[in-house]
Amino acid sequence: MQVAIVTGASSGIGFGTAVKLAQMGMAVVGVGRDENKLAGLASAIGKPDQIATLAVDLTTDAAPEQVAALAMSRWGRIDFLVNNAGVGSPKPLHETDDETLDYFLGLMLRAPFRMAREAIGHMKPGSAIINVTSTFAVVGGMRGGAYSAAKAGMTGLTQHIACQYGAQGIRCNAVAPGVTVTPMTEGRLQDERFKRINVEMTPHTRLGEVEDIASTIAFLCTPGASFINGQTIVVDGGWSSTKYLSDFALTSEWKAR
Repeated sequence: MQVAIVTGASSGIGFGTAVKLAQMGMAVVGVGRDENKLAGLASAIGKPDQIATLAVDLTTDAAPEQVAALAMSRWGRIDFLVNNAGVGSPKPLHETDDETLDYFLGLMLRAPFRMAREAIGHMKPGSAIINVTSTFAVVGGMRGGAYSAAKAGMTGLTQHIACQYGAQGIRCNAVAPGVTVTPMTEGRLQDERFKRINVEMTPHTRLGEVEDIASTIAFLCTPGASFINGQTIVVDGGWSSTKYLSDFALTSEWKAR
């Protein structure tokens, strides 16, 4: 049985990915901060022999070793690492203090770096790392700030791992979601401006859903993706790759700033 580590697994994309991989027959180590939510993940998977959870702050120095040790003690192998843990609601450069900068970089760049470094020592040919980045790592994002910097750094990390370890049979790719309907974004989608930027500029009939991202991550863990390495797969309905504007946006009255 293959074994996958999924960080940020207590909700949203991480939760959906962990469930999806378990449904594919994998054992999953679900990592998050909230023990109650992780218990919900274990219940959703419903097969004790396929799930182990760990409530830990990934920014702490001991976290990567603890996560890897759990996988190895339970199943004796690590086949896939999904670096998904993250945080939203960033601020632009001039509004970002050092504490916020350090937190964003710590959680979304330093922690994935250290988690990959720990896991890769246990990986064998056929294994893979998937880093969950963002459209803000692909295009310039308004108010992206430290979030954009961290996610773009993950893109560079992805390419390095793909180059350095690909010859050992260990692949690394990134999945870059657009705005996806999760508990982290529900509040922001109540903001009419934020909603318009995403809904009216996406050439699709809806915004992204957890299943869209989880399915892409799951694909990258299958033999069908065995020749995909060092790539970023953007899952955003065309938001970042087109200049689309909806009829509503095109016919709305413009106002001077």
